[in-house]
Amino acid sequence: MDRSDQKSDSRGTNLMQALSGRTATVVHLTHNDLDAVGSDAIHRRVYGDVFTVWSPVGKFLANLDAVAGSPGRGDLLSISDIGYQQGVEQRLAKARSNGWRIEWRDHHRWKDEEARAVDAKTSLLCIDTGTCATGIVARDLAAGDAVAAEIARVVCDYDLWKHQDPRSKMLGQVVMRKGYREYVRDNLVRGTIVDAKVESEYAGIVREMERDIRKSIRHTTIIENGRYRIAFTPLYGYPSETAHAIRDELGTDIEVVVSGNGRISIRSVPPISHLIAREFSGGGHPHAAGGTFTFNLLDRLLFWLVKRNRHYRRLADAAESIGG
Repeated sequence: MDRSDQKSDSRGTNLMQALSGRTATVVHLTHNDLDAVGSDAIHRRVYGDVFTVWSPVGKFLANLDAVAGSPGRGDLLSISDIGYQQGVEQRLAKARSNGWRIEWRDHHRWKDEEARAVDAKTSLLCIDTGTCATGIVARDLAAGDAVAAEIARVVCDYDLWKHQDPRSKMLGQVVMRKGYREYVRDNLVRGTIVDAKVESEYAGIVREMERDIRKSIRHTTIIENGRYRIAFTPLYGYPSETAHAIRDELGTDIEVVVSGNGRISIRSVPPISHLIAREFSGGGHPHAAGGTFTFNLLDRLLFWLVKRNRHYRRLADAAESIGG
């Protein structure tokens, strides 16, 4: 890992220490998927030395706290590929008072009042739901850079579910493997989209993915008591691919892939995934979003034993209500 990359699971105090000792004048706080990787690659093509903080959505506020509490020294805090979260305004205000210049580029859906609140605390806020975050970053920071434009095209192909370039699916899967996020990012910085190492890793992923998807399908529960046919399935790996395989095989309208810790990934034919997710402490896009089932001990036990629990019905009811 590059010394200017910060692991997202590091404790806040360690992150603050690393920030205080940084040499880079740009800190990039971003998500941890391919869109974040593409955004970071373009940041590095433009700025050179960048201190990157990879952040799961659930740890965004904690990571922003760490940055906000560190001396900004007039440096740039660039946030990308993460949407609004309640309480972010106070953290942005603290960051600005500590000397940070703040820019935020995102492609998730924001409420008007959320955008107004954040815009007042930043030097730049760019929200564009018509492209991926990498597309926004490429357009904003690297207009005229043919390599940046190609990175954005490939990343958006995966992130926006176009699936016209086979390389995008390959990268989208490989970056989630340990150690490959930075490897793919550094390749992109140099203008290399896919190489032999990435191809080899992906071949192994495909074999594993096919096995995991079949296992999920065997344990899928269908709820169909209204306008939508909804599938609930345990996650064994590859939530997006699992959801699409279920849709193709079982003819569902909404697919909910559930992790053992209660995290859920929602995919839907009707544009309501983000609305459903908001009912379960999450958010995202109209056709792809995420949230959380708050599991108690009984929920965990039932999920482990029979691969279902009471939250399935709650979500089904919520979906029908939203669609009504």
